[in-house]
Parts: sequence; structure tokens; C-alpha cells
Amino acid sequence: MASTTYSISDLAKEFDLTTRAIRFYEDMGLLQPQREGPGGRSRVYTARDRTRLKLTLRAKRLGLSLTEAREIIDTYDSPRDTGPQLTKFLAVLAQHRKQLEEQMADLQANLEEVKVHEKEARTLLAKTGKKAK
Repeated sequence: MASTTYSISDLAKEFDLTTRAIRFYEDMGLLQPQREGPGGRSRVYTARDRTRLKLTLRAKRLGLSLTEAREIIDTYDSPRDTGPQLTKFLAVLAQHRKQLEEQMADLQANLEEVKVHEKEARTLLAKTGKKAK
């Protein structure tokens, strides 16, 4: 029984990506298609490549860098012991969560500062007898 393979166009269509984006993921080491045809010009992606692409896009949605995504995904190519995989995944997620929490705190502080300036500006405007819009 032959295993399922995909062309670059198949994956681009399925995941709503450009072929250029898929080639970029290949350049980053996330995908490793086989080469076929004259001069090895045609890329043939396996089910493994499809899964790696799906995981890459999931990691990207979580806000992880492609390097972080590759590190996590590469652990899945190691022996079937999921402990190291999950440990690595949790470490990356914890680091990313910390960054997001810091960004959120910065945004919240910025928002509070904007509110203070708005209030001050409205007070000064009221003293001129004009109404704020």
C-alpha cells in the first residue's frame, strides 16, 4: 500500500498558504520534501511533512517563533517517549506566556496613562468653556 504524498500546491491549497511560504518553511528546516522529476525540481511531501506543517501553523497561531516551533516539532522525531517532548513544549509555552503577560502589563500601564491624559485634557478643555468631542 503506497503512502499518501502531497504536492506543494496540494498543501498550499489545504492550508491556505502560498507556495512561497511553504518553501520558506522548508528553508527553515521545518519540512523536508523528497525531490523527484528532472533535476529534482518537483517537491513531494509525505504525511509527516503535512503533520509538521500543521504543527508549525499551530505554533505560529500561538505566537511562537519558527525556531521554537522547529525545536518542539523536532522532538517528535525522537523516540516515542513523550516525556521529553512534553517537557520541552511546556518550557516553551511557559516562556511565551511570561512574555505575553509582560506585554499585557505594559499595555495596561499604557492604557492607564492614556486615561489620565484624557482626563487632564478634558479638565483643561472644560476650563476654556469648550466641550470635548
